[in-house]
Amino acid sequence: MSDAADKTLPLNDWHVARGVRMVPFAGYAMPIQYEGIMAEHKWTRESAGLFDVSHMGQLVIAGEGAEKALETLLPADLSILKEGRLRYSLLLTEDGGIIDDLMVTRRGDHFYMVVNGATKEGDIAHMADKLPPNVVLDHMKEQALLALQGPKAVEALSRLAPGVEQLSFMQGGAFQLGGLTAWISRSGYTGEDGFEISVPATQVTGIADLIASQPEVKPIGLGARDSLRLEAGLPLYGHDLDTTTTPIEADLGFAISKRRRGEGGFPGWHRIIQEIENGAIRRRVGLAVEGRQPVREGAMVVDAEGNEVGKVTSGGFSPILEAPIAMAYVPAALAEEGAAISVAQRGKIFQAKVVPMPFVPHRYHRKGA
Repeated sequence: MSDAADKTLPLNDWHVARGVRMVPFAGYAMPIQYEGIMAEHKWTRESAGLFDVSHMGQLVIAGEGAEKALETLLPADLSILKEGRLRYSLLLTEDGGIIDDLMVTRRGDHFYMVVNGATKEGDIAHMADKLPPNVVLDHMKEQALLALQGPKAVEALSRLAPGVEQLSFMQGGAFQLGGLTAWISRSGYTGEDGFEISVPATQVTGIADLIASQPEVKPIGLGARDSLRLEAGLPLYGHDLDTTTTPIEADLGFAISKRRRGEGGFPGWHRIIQEIENGAIRRRVGLAVEGRQPVREGAMVVDAEGNEVGKVTSGGFSPILEAPIAMAYVPAALAEEGAAISVAQRGKIFQAKVVPMPFVPHRYHRKGA
């Protein structure tokens, strides 16, 4: 978290009026918890939670050749991305490190992209420097972004924006919501079914009131968003991903499209294709930790002699599993399911084993499912 908050969310007063605890994050004062992380986490898993994610960057990339220009920056095959479809992708350094992870959507004559809040200024500068002059990059500062997540999200939102129930996971469209045209996608970062809702910042207070008035919905803070995405095995940029991490080390090989693996033409291709073919020397894995005490980010993975061989990048107590879980980078030899792992934290050794992720099964809504 940053040391200071110098930017204000469009919903800042809305959060404060509800007695939320605010903390600095990505340069903003952000809502961390309302009733408590455990209660908010469980409510989202059982009903529907409303998250304010307006700190994230919403971008439009448009102009002749935008598709091919974006493919020089991302390892995605945008040629097969259909109208209204989202794709998880990555901005990469020349040596294959991850600058940011993001969502990109084909939307009419342009691409719509959502990037992380803490990295958006750097992302914009990087892309503006690399994109050709005929491709325009617009930072949509006038838009706010909400996420409605949980098994009852569709019940609540379809009441207000009829038709959203027809969307499948990673699909979006324009819908009428509270008298406005909103861009709504069936996506999110909790592992639950849910939606992300882009509306004008000047109108977001009324939209938040409308959604929060539904009986299934409560406002949820960033504390529960973090514990939810950890249970879902989803990496967080700046913690589990950074410029020293490659997509293959991070277990994000699915983001390297088949055509692009063969053709290349994106930053870091030579290193990434070698790791695809030969394996990376370390891997991001899930850990089930013995006992009740969580291991936290920064704890060391150690060998039998106490030498550091890896690091925990996210860790906490799972409210659903009622046990501590973590993500860590470990040597490839230790990355197999069931491998015994020792973790050192504050002079104490914890025992753990490698387990599959997600820790809690995803419940995305796919057509025919």
